[in-house]
Amino acid sequence: MRPAALTRAVSAPVVSVLVAAFVASFAGAANATVSAVDDTGQTVTLAAPAQRVISLAPHVAELLYAAGGGAKLVGAVSYSDYPPPAQNVPRVGDNRALDLERIVAMKPDLIVVWRHGNAQQQLDRLRALHIPLFFSEPRQLDDVATSLTRLGTLLGTEPAAQAAANAYRHDIAQLRATYAQRTSVSVFYEVWDQPLMTINGTHMISDAIALCGGRNVFAALDPLVPTISTEAVLAANPDAIVTTSQGATAPDRPLPSLERWRAWPALHAVARGNLFAIDGDLLTRPAPRLAQGAAQLCKDLDLARTRDAAAR
Repeated sequence: MRPAALTRAVSAPVVSVLVAAFVASFAGAANATVSAVDDTGQTVTLAAPAQRVISLAPHVAELLYAAGGGAKLVGAVSYSDYPPPAQNVPRVGDNRALDLERIVAMKPDLIVVWRHGNAQQQLDRLRALHIPLFFSEPRQLDDVATSLTRLGTLLGTEPAAQAAANAYRHDIAQLRATYAQRTSVSVFYEVWDQPLMTINGTHMISDAIALCGGRNVFAALDPLVPTISTEAVLAANPDAIVTTSQGATAPDRPLPSLERWRAWPALHAVARGNLFAIDGDLLTRPAPRLAQGAAQLCKDLDLARTRDAAAR
C-alpha cells in the first residue's frame, strides 16, 4: 500500500471517532445539570435546563418572561396578566386552590412557587409530586435582579436573563443616585383600610420608600404586614400617605380609602395634600416593573417634600 493510501485508510476512522466525540460532547453539554439557589436557601438542581415550567404567582410569570423563558411557560395562576402573552397561558388555579391533576398532566420539569402566596397544604401536596420546586420570595429591591439570573440558569436562558437583570439594576441605581441626598419624608404605607394594615421595615415596599429618601413610620413593627389602629397613624403624623390601586389613579381623585383620612385635617399628609395612590402591579409585584413603581413613588415623595418645604 502506498503512503497516501495508508494515510487515507488511517484518517477515516480517526475522523469518525473525533466527530462522535464532538457530538457526544455537545449532547452532554445540552443535557448538563443546572443548579440555582432559591429564596429559601435551597439548591434546586435539574438534569437539564427546564423546558416545561409552571408559575404559581403573577410576579413569577413576569420574572420568567423577562428572563427569556416565556415560551417554556405551560401553566400559570389567576391574575398572571403581564406581559400580555401571559394572559393566554393555561390556568392551574389561584392562591387559594391549585388544580393538582392539571399540573401533573402538564408534565412540568420545574414549578416556581411563591411561598407566602400559596397555602402550606398546597405546597405539601406539590412536594409529594416530586417535581422540582423553586421558591421565589424576593424581599429587597436588588433581589429582583438576582431572581432573574437564577431563573435564567434553570431555564438555560442566561443571556436574556442577564440583560434583563442589568437593565433593572441600572434603573434602580439611577433612582438611588437621584434621591439619596434628598430630605427625608415620613411615610405611612396603607396596605388595606379595613382592617387597617401596613408594612414593616423588612418589606420590599419599605425598601422602595427608603430608596426614594422616605422613612417608613411603622418600620419597627412585627409581623411583615401588621394590623394597626387609626390612632397609631395619627400619632405618627406622616408627611405622606401612600397606597396602591388597581391601575393608575388620577392625582386629583384619591381612592376612597385615602379620602377617609380627610376626617383629620391637621394630619400633615392631609393638610399638605400628600395622599398618593400608585398602580399596584408596578409596586407590589417583585418583578422588573418594580423599577417603574419605585420611580412613581419617588416622584410622589418628592412632591410631598416640596409641599412640606413650602408649608414650613
